[in-house]
Amino acid sequence: MILGVSVDGDHAHGVLMDSGGAVRRRADSSQPDIAEAIAAAARETLAEMDGVRPDAAGLSFPDPDPRNWLADLSRVSAAVGEQVPIRMISYGNASALAEAWYGSGHGARDLIAFSAGACISAGVISSGVLLAGAHGLASSVQWLALNPVDREDYRRMGCLEAESGSPGIIRRLIWRIKSGDTSSVLDMAGGDYNAITLEMILNAAREDEGVAISVVRDTVKYVSMGVSNIAAVIDPEVIVLGGVVHSAPALLLEPIRQECARRMPPGIYERVRIDLSTLGPDSAAIGAARFAKFGAALP
Repeated sequence: MILGVSVDGDHAHGVLMDSGGAVRRRADSSQPDIAEAIAAAARETLAEMDGVRPDAAGLSFPDPDPRNWLADLSRVSAAVGEQVPIRMISYGNASALAEAWYGSGHGARDLIAFSAGACISAGVISSGVLLAGAHGLASSVQWLALNPVDREDYRRMGCLEAESGSPGIIRRLIWRIKSGDTSSVLDMAGGDYNAITLEMILNAAREDEGVAISVVRDTVKYVSMGVSNIAAVIDPEVIVLGGVVHSAPALLLEPIRQECARRMPPGIYERVRIDLSTLGPDSAAIGAARFAKFGAALP
């Protein structure tokens, strides 16, 4: 059995899977201390193992450089087992491997896995090889520069993440309200800006609330620009979309396809398949687990 844990914001999601890719157990933990969130997710995922430790463990983080997220693995090692090897990989790369091994991109040799959640991540497989780059930092797509305006949040987290990560989506809705627009989302949050969630915005958009729809449309444009820019470089067979797109496909999937049709080279768009992840929130954790045991080699 293999353990995989993925991190998105302050949320850790663990899976225990066999070597064939079947998930046997899942667990989640959300805590401000990310090391403790990971350790808690690992402990809960392994809770029914009766002291038996996994063969290997993998951790996936939104940033391609995991040192920016977790410098000390001691608490994680204590939860998993001191003798269990732990390997780290970016969230996007883990998702790309998982989708190529078991998911929507099974069998593809050129693939993009793109996820928008608390953080923005992507992974690229080109000619059957995971695209890691000279320093292991390739696919840092949150830093795609899609707006010429110079802003502090762009410099801190990257333009694409500032605009289409869930905190950025919430921030744009709040800006609209503070600029004079009226939105039922503020009522849902009891008048407290800090209580507004992405799900509230999506629910308002589903109910045809104008401001929420406008914010969602802007998000679609940013996501489509990011996906189209990557596609123009690697010419993929498949683009697999996860995160918020997976959780709200009726709102986002077809509009993203339509925007990509406007922004991709026609020869690429006419041939590429843009689809939802079939692995959903398990994707990065599955990829991390498989990577920990078998590395990045594709079948």
